[in-house]
Amino acid sequence: MAILPTLRGPSELRGLSDDQLNSLAAEIRECIISTVARTGGHLGSSLGVVELTLALHRVLESPRDRIVWDTGHQAYAHKLLTGRYSRFGTLRQLGGIGGFPRREESEHDVFDGGHAGTGLSIAQGLATARDMRHSMERIAVVVGDAALISGLSLEALNDIGHRQTQLLIVLNDNAMSISPTVGAFSQYFSTLKLSSAWKQSKTAYDRIVESLPVVGRPALSLSRRIRRMVVNFAQPGQLFEDLGITYLGVIPGHNRRGLEHIFRAALDVPGPVLVHVRTRKGAGYRPAERDQIAFHGAALPPMPGLPEARPGSDGHAPAHAPLSGAALARKESAMPQPGGSDEAPVEPSGNGNASAGAADMGTPSEAARAAAASRPPNYTYHFARELIDLARIDRRIVAVTAGMPTGTGLHLFQAEFPDRFIDVGIAEQHAVALSAGMALAGERPVVALYSTFLQRAFDQEVHDVCQNDLPVVIAVDRAGLVGEDGTSHQGMFTIPSQRQLPRMVIASPKDEQELRSLVKTAFAQVHPFALHYPRDPGFGVPVREPQVIPVGMGELLREGRQVLIVGFGPIVERGRQAADILESEGWSVGLLNARFAKPLDRQLILDTARGKTLLVTLEESVVTGGFGTGVLELLEEARLADPAYREVAVRIVGIPAECFVEHGSVDQLRRLLRLDAPGIADQIRETLVRLRATPDAVAPIDAAASIAAPLAIRPRGRTA
Repeated sequence: MAILPTLRGPSELRGLSDDQLNSLAAEIRECIISTVARTGGHLGSSLGVVELTLALHRVLESPRDRIVWDTGHQAYAHKLLTGRYSRFGTLRQLGGIGGFPRREESEHDVFDGGHAGTGLSIAQGLATARDMRHSMERIAVVVGDAALISGLSLEALNDIGHRQTQLLIVLNDNAMSISPTVGAFSQYFSTLKLSSAWKQSKTAYDRIVESLPVVGRPALSLSRRIRRMVVNFAQPGQLFEDLGITYLGVIPGHNRRGLEHIFRAALDVPGPVLVHVRTRKGAGYRPAERDQIAFHGAALPPMPGLPEARPGSDGHAPAHAPLSGAALARKESAMPQPGGSDEAPVEPSGNGNASAGAADMGTPSEAARAAAASRPPNYTYHFARELIDLARIDRRIVAVTAGMPTGTGLHLFQAEFPDRFIDVGIAEQHAVALSAGMALAGERPVVALYSTFLQRAFDQEVHDVCQNDLPVVIAVDRAGLVGEDGTSHQGMFTIPSQRQLPRMVIASPKDEQELRSLVKTAFAQVHPFALHYPRDPGFGVPVREPQVIPVGMGELLREGRQVLIVGFGPIVERGRQAADILESEGWSVGLLNARFAKPLDRQLILDTARGKTLLVTLEESVVTGGFGTGVLELLEEARLADPAYREVAVRIVGIPAECFVEHGSVDQLRRLLRLDAPGIADQIRETLVRLRATPDAVAPIDAAASIAAPLAIRPRGRTA
């Protein structure tokens, strides 16, 4: 009688005998092969981990214990053992089960995987959250030898070894990714597999040297000292041991009983343990073993000898069509520290326009120090202080950064909550993926990175945070122009990159007090939240109690009949100054603080734009695909349905996309790019001239008094 169709969950595996488990392994392989022959999929990798999967589920208690699959396409056996046998025939089909772990499918799927190299960071996040809660679940991660050599995996190993996290790492070594694994790490793993022969040769060498007359004994002693110097690096697992990770291996990967024994022992070892398991890709199916590249997936070569698929009553192919021995070709063979940032820190209350690398530019003059001290605290400082206030109330809040605790202001958080602060060193990808893992475990992580460094972690934003719809707060410090650090450091590309991401909320404040409200808003919702703010000092606006702002709600600051300025971020203040200049020339100009680049306050923007001659968007970001593009898309959609919008022209003001921005002070660069108040006014005026528009009337205002009191205009219309 078949066992697989009767399994209701992995807990039932612990009641099966060895013979039953061996039969079950054969059933799993038959089911995977027959299904993938019809649906396509990742065949070889999943066939290679059948015994490994059985062993893990017999030793661990999923879903209380967590098993993370990296890359995820090796998890077909895991799916079959966790209640999805009846639907396995829908693998990768529309409306069917996914080809990778999916949390919406099963409580046993920890993470929506799909990209290689994410598993260690996710597992480290889960384990870190567990330790913070003082709970007892065990965490295991299965990572392939190809995924282990990704930069993100090495970042994670560095952090795991440094913090000595209790964690089981199963290295599934089949010498393959999609093609044979290449590089120095691949050669290193091959060296480990030859280690037994090396040990035997050492013994023979000792005997020969010791038998030499007269000099034998001294020569042997010298030989052993020299050999230790060489072998200490080449011996099995020394690399991992040097990182602080206990290494066990190489273990035969198709000996289920042996794997169970070693996994149980590894879970009792304090700190992180790596079990190096040697498997065969495609094990149990001769064509896949012979051609591991072609049978990796997802489109496979013809698979002769398999039964034709007959749709079931639900229209899908049956989940399990038994294979003949000939089709299987043959049965399984014999069971065989955190570093510093590459940027110097910026004092929270210092000159917001100073370079983050100012320490390399000589000691500032006393006049410069006095000028810096007279400025209001910068946005970074206000972010950190508000975060600390929230963390006093919500113990789930954890702060993460990548080698820049002082530059991001998180050193203030660290001083108050040292157990809830994590610096992973210069490892931005790991910082974001680690935060995703902690969010999966119920924590509320905030990862603070400079905008320019967040670029390194784009895949983790997409794959780990947004795909899993996790409430990770991404504090995008140094958003916009940063000045003297030049082309490599301008924070001008993040908004376009994030705007395309499903589920991501993107916000930026008009002033430092609104920043505090947006920090509070970020933790009051449950989706990925990117909060952008510059390195500038604040405006010195009066302190007000932070409030949760409804996501997507903008703010109308002033009304106008001819021109509407819609700004995103602190550039709103320069938009207000530009509006004062234009109103002194007789133009009637309205001003709207968007607050959110995604989602936009669609109704407020459309209501306010109706009947205007010109709508101007402001952002300190590259204009291609950014905030202004989003507003333009909104207007273009409205034009199709409502003639009232067809005469509204749109001007997107921001950083041109044709070139990188060179170094210079932020004030100089804003003048050069015409993103200061006079430059913005000039661009609007030029556009109005091209539209042949004329001002309503000349109505001078006291622009100087208005500039001296930033954003002191009473909001009119809809506000939060």
